[in-house]
Amino acid sequence: MTNRLRTPIEEEDVEQQLIVEEKPAKEIADNYLFKYFNKKFTAEAATRALPFLLFMALLGMFYIANRNFAEKNIRDIDKIGKQVNELSWQYKSAKARLAFKSTLTEVIKKVDTLGLKQPVVPPQVLTAEEDKDEH
Repeated sequence: MTNRLRTPIEEEDVEQQLIVEEKPAKEIADNYLFKYFNKKFTAEAATRALPFLLFMALLGMFYIANRNFAEKNIRDIDKIGKQVNELSWQYKSAKARLAFKSTLTEVIKKVDTLGLKQPVVPPQVLTAEEDKDEH
């Protein structure tokens, strides 16, 4: 076994040397597409396009708001339609109850508690005799 402090190892000397590799600067591609986009999309073009982008964003917000408003109206229409159906059923059942209670037998049952009875004799017609002597 050797003493490392007194005798340096050659491999460690290589590790101690710092190897700095310089990377070449990234070159800009010279293709047509890159040149086209580089000319079209500048800070000035972005500034000119800003009002149009804001207008498009405003239209988008109106579109979303209109859709939400329409969906809310559809939900309200469905709810009101259900209420109309329910009220129609209540009207029909009340009408049927009234028709049943206005039958002759049901009226007789209700009036019997008041002490009224159905007449046995048919009603008499009263006629007034006119005096023909006045002329």
